[in-house]
Amino acid sequence: MKKIFIFTLLLLICYELYSVLIKTTHFEGEKASIEYHQQGLDALADSLVAKKIILDKPSFLVLAKLFQVEEKVKPGKFLIKKKTSLLNIIRMLRNNQQATVKFILNRVRTRAELAKLVSSTFSMDSLECITYFNSNDSLASWDTDTTQLLTLFIPNTYEMYWSTPLPKILKKMKEEQKRFWSLNDRLLKAQQKGLTTNEVYTLASIVDEETNFDSDKLLIASVYQNRLHKKMPLQACPTIKYAMQDFTLTRIYEKYLINPSPYNTYKHVGLPPGPIGTPSPKTIDIVLNAPTTNYIYFVAKADFSGYHHFSSTFEEHNKFAKEYQHQLDEYQKNKENK
Repeated sequence: MKKIFIFTLLLLICYELYSVLIKTTHFEGEKASIEYHQQGLDALADSLVAKKIILDKPSFLVLAKLFQVEEKVKPGKFLIKKKTSLLNIIRMLRNNQQATVKFILNRVRTRAELAKLVSSTFSMDSLECITYFNSNDSLASWDTDTTQLLTLFIPNTYEMYWSTPLPKILKKMKEEQKRFWSLNDRLLKAQQKGLTTNEVYTLASIVDEETNFDSDKLLIASVYQNRLHKKMPLQACPTIKYAMQDFTLTRIYEKYLINPSPYNTYKHVGLPPGPIGTPSPKTIDIVLNAPTTNYIYFVAKADFSGYHHFSSTFEEHNKFAKEYQHQLDEYQKNKENK
């Protein structure tokens, strides 16, 4: 009887050692993630079992208590690879080896869009985010306000912890903003053009919406800078879309040009109060390196290639504008007749 007891005990010990040291995860796929919100070990164990990261809840609880996981682990997201042993899962939690996430920032146009992107990437809700982004008091810490907020965000891919709080995210963005402007003589080039970094960013946000062709972007940036120097209205169609908060518009009619918004550059001289989106770093550099020209006007080519005609006189511009308008009307007519 004693031998049977000892044998059974040894089997149990071997099973536990196998469970802890050798037996690995059995979920499908290469990775699985688990979120911890200080819900307690028992609830955490239930989540691990539900995701098939562990099979044996009691073993997990015993080990977690032994390694003081509850006292050491912090709220966050943990990424567990396939074939990870229970012991290594315990170590990961105890040592707070949290998963990082990629904050992929491309083009966003509004604070609401930015809040949605941030909240969908990190552990926070969109209401918390938009409330922060709409508060000048909160943004003052980062030397910005609601109109200039987007200038903090240089489009790129940033890696941070999933649980990174909003102030730390903005701190990271502020550091990246400073680093970006310190490179490639960008500060000097902005100064030589008589523009602040925020003004360059704002102008680039308009140029970025005008075309996808870099060769045209250079000349469009030159046109707008010439207009700024002559104190002429920019008359930039993308600012009308922003003023109306309707980015689906494909044609700007005269009735839209009376919009009283300060972002309406047909009605107000100079740059709008802030950027109308997050321009690509490449477009920022295009604005900084725009050539010196005599161009004051530009209009899309009538072949709908996406390229533009550039003019230094209104007479020449008017000729190209009429050609484009005629082709546009014809296109619309044919479309309606189909």
